[in-house]
Amino acid sequence: MFPYPFLRCMNFRMDKKLVQLLPIKLSNNIHGFLRKFLFKVLSFGPMPKHIAFILDGNRRYGKKWNLTEGEGHERGFCNLMTILNYVHEMKFQYVTVYAFSIDNFRRKADEVQLLMRLIKEKMDALVEDTSMADKLGIRIEFIGKLELLDESVREAAKKLMKATEKNDQLVLLVSIAYTSTDEIVHGVERSCMEVRDEDDDDDGMMIKLVDLEKNMYFGGYPDPDILVRTSGETRLSNFLLWQTKGCLLYAPLCFWPEISMRHLVWAVLKYQRRFFYLERIKKQP
Repeated sequence: MFPYPFLRCMNFRMDKKLVQLLPIKLSNNIHGFLRKFLFKVLSFGPMPKHIAFILDGNRRYGKKWNLTEGEGHERGFCNLMTILNYVHEMKFQYVTVYAFSIDNFRRKADEVQLLMRLIKEKMDALVEDTSMADKLGIRIEFIGKLELLDESVREAAKKLMKATEKNDQLVLLVSIAYTSTDEIVHGVERSCMEVRDEDDDDDGMMIKLVDLEKNMYFGGYPDPDILVRTSGETRLSNFLLWQTKGCLLYAPLCFWPEISMRHLVWAVLKYQRRFFYLERIKKQP
């Protein structure tokens, strides 16, 4: 395997033996310089503010490489940390990840328990050591029907949100126990409750679009500019159906643990190429 994939993806033609002689620190410095230069070039075009990910393919990645159960998800989490570092450098303001769907509760009980245990372990680890979140200025929010989670998972989520609430450079929205249909129902129910508490005049009894969107889980957050689903799948799987009207959909042919900087760069380039078209779509009633 080529030891410096960043040189390969940047189309440098260097002798393999010469590359292997490069000191690790020097190669990392070269990588960092090229990455920042590339991100700087991208910044001259219209840059998206919000990118969303459907983290698809962790189990298939594990099967592909004959990993133990759950190890594919472990590697997926590690790759998420890498991706967050990249999107921070690219000056994104919001990142949304589809971590666990309400529909995932229909899976086998032992698989659901394994995933919940892994999620809680990662939450606890981030609470104990917030150095990365603080360094990148990441504020973490959990979005979804959280009452479906075990109490221990809910408490871990609350602690993590509390631990990162003062960070203000990047907002990480973790959709857990979430589906878009549930979000819409939640918004309607909350809006009806508000209307019922108001005056009984004709205008007050109407649910307005602005009130509905305000009461949805993602109320107050901007719609995503780019939605990435790994594994080459183009289905939204009941994720952000309301918010993706003017969103670029990108489906790279890789599993989530395999997604890399080059996929992010390509997604941004595709967004910039179609920017004016997407803006027109957003403005349509």
